[in-house]
Amino acid sequence: MDVVTGIYTDAFYAVEVNEIITSMSNQQHKKVYAFIDSQNLNLGVRDAGWKLDFAKFRKFLSDTYRVEQAYLFIGQMPENQTLYHYLQRSGYTLIFKPTQAYYKDGKKTTKGNVDAELVLYSAARLVNEYDKAVIVSGDGDFLCLYEYLEELGKLEKILVPNKRKYSKLIKPLISRIDYVSTKRTKLENKK
Repeated sequence: MDVVTGIYTDAFYAVEVNEIITSMSNQQHKKVYAFIDSQNLNLGVRDAGWKLDFAKFRKFLSDTYRVEQAYLFIGQMPENQTLYHYLQRSGYTLIFKPTQAYYKDGKKTTKGNVDAELVLYSAARLVNEYDKAVIVSGDGDFLCLYEYLEELGKLEKILVPNKRKYSKLIKPLISRIDYVSTKRTKLENKK
């Protein structure tokens, strides 16, 4: 270091500083994508006693985790076009799954299981496009996905919809888990 100017002239120091700046710059520009199991999110929050405002949730993902792309995996039903337009206007990219009607306890219900699509997009189709992933689900069926993304260094966070009800299979990843249900004041649809 030059005693008069206080400037380090050592070439090693300059390289080290440049590496730190580059590393910080890369961390600031990491691409973060969210992959959302819409049914698990919606039912989990409702079971916690409130209704999610999806527009607020999209902003939360952006503000909290710097999510650039939010993929919402959802069953497709012709009567839900208004909902789909609202979700798209709120900033989600919708990945549709055909639904199937069936009867449970004599009552007609509809199911659109999106698990396979969520895994396909997050672990294969888009895996080279993002640096970090936020997975929104409390479903233990995604354990192998979480472990795979962790192995790749791409798992940022698992957002579990309901702190009281989620698969215990994902407990070993507790350091990666956060809960949507604890953010009611920020995310509730008050209409």
